[in-house]
Amino acid sequence: MSGTPPAPTPPVAADAVVLDGSALTCDDVAAVALRGARVALAEEVLPRLERDRAVVDDVVDREVPTYGLTTGLGSRSSYALPRAELGEFSVRTVRGRANAVGDPLPVPVVRAALLTRVNGIAGGGSGVRPEIVPLLVSMLNSRVHPVIPEVGSIGASDLCQMAHVGLVVIGEGRAEVSGEALDGAQALRRAGLAPAELGPKDGHVLCSASPLAAGAGALALHEAAAVLTLAQAVTALTFEGFRANTSPLDSRVLGLRPAPGQARAAAELLALLDGGELADPRHARRVQDPVSLRCAAQVHGALHSALDFALAALEPELNGCGDNPVVLADTGEILSSGNFHTPALALGFDTVALALTQTAAISAERMRRLLNPAVSGLPANLSPYGPERSGFAPLAKTAQALVAEIRALSAPVCTDPRHGADAVEDDSTNAALGARRLTTMLVRLRQLLAVEALAAAQAVDLAAPATMGRGPGLLHRAIRELVPRLDDDRPCGVDVDLVSRDVLGSDEVRSALHALVEGPS
Repeated sequence: MSGTPPAPTPPVAADAVVLDGSALTCDDVAAVALRGARVALAEEVLPRLERDRAVVDDVVDREVPTYGLTTGLGSRSSYALPRAELGEFSVRTVRGRANAVGDPLPVPVVRAALLTRVNGIAGGGSGVRPEIVPLLVSMLNSRVHPVIPEVGSIGASDLCQMAHVGLVVIGEGRAEVSGEALDGAQALRRAGLAPAELGPKDGHVLCSASPLAAGAGALALHEAAAVLTLAQAVTALTFEGFRANTSPLDSRVLGLRPAPGQARAAAELLALLDGGELADPRHARRVQDPVSLRCAAQVHGALHSALDFALAALEPELNGCGDNPVVLADTGEILSSGNFHTPALALGFDTVALALTQTAAISAERMRRLLNPAVSGLPANLSPYGPERSGFAPLAKTAQALVAEIRALSAPVCTDPRHGADAVEDDSTNAALGARRLTTMLVRLRQLLAVEALAAAQAVDLAAPATMGRGPGLLHRAIRELVPRLDDDRPCGVDVDLVSRDVLGSDEVRSALHALVEGPS
């Protein structure tokens, strides 16, 4: 038993994310991981955990052979553990699996993983000692963040990484507190917390499931949805500078071949262009535009569809029991489980990666079309001085370099050959890797969209439309508040970084664009 009972549950703050095991969303994960929202447990959680734990205690008392509880793990699952060693076996389980390597994961990812694991446990089925869960919640609220190295999961549970959380729970390992890395016991003390004493099954629960893949994936999908809105807004700005034809966005046209997501993407583009001349295709400069403009709704619609697919795979991971074995309190059973396996989640992340690459490819092409006077009708390379200046031409190389990085990162990871414990753990999913690479892809895609946005803003300045749509107008103003139009040649890389960080990364700009495409949230 733990030497220190859990502290009384404090009143739930009005803005707290309340965990009940069934209702966690990507927005909730972002609120806790990125904005530091407090976490609370729903009233029914601890009684549920107590019922589950009673089943564990009963199985131990009756010495029923049960994987990971009264037997060893992996290839040692046939080895019966002496009853007197079950608690110590939990500690050895944590220590023996803390084998991740590399740089520490960013604090938001650690917070997302902790939150996801707590919610997975809160729904029942793990059999963990109830007092461990309030400790994990207190770690989140006190900002005690276990140091988790970035590499170690093959997607058969995030064992070798989540074990680093378990180390801090028992007062070992390392944790970050206020920017300082401390040993686990010191970090807990600084927050007024005490380490937990592990009983049977507890060590395995702390290491189990796929909360790192799910938590990091939730943050990635949350950002990907925002970046998709940015891609729509930047495309709309390019439409204004190019004087693009919007007839391919007509719902009657799209209804003749209703590909997934394209109607939604087209409606969003038209909503952004609302208030300007281009909503009427008669104001277009050409009858038919290049595919990168003409088919933007199809490509961005495919990304919408990919995000929907990935989200459908993610929600059960955020709100389900990924343990093995699982506890069924109603019948008093503990059954072997494959719930830790995440092939659909890994496939979802791979699908999003490929869809992001398609989105990146047409962004770079739209930017290149703006530079070509034969296609755009604008001065060569968008320079008001004409061909004797480089204008934006060198930035096309930067755009292609960004596309190359994004494409390299899009290689599917869910099909890689892999193995674990001999003859037992003979498949895995690489879901955590699939989520982690999305973060890098999204950074590069935002930089690429910043390149297109700068070129599109220059194109608007040169085309001088009488009126612009509300979305392009908003984006153009935000860019010009930070970056002047390009007259004579100057270094533009710093402009790209500025627009990527302070315009496309601005919560204010993102909220305003979101309101235009979907209405106030």
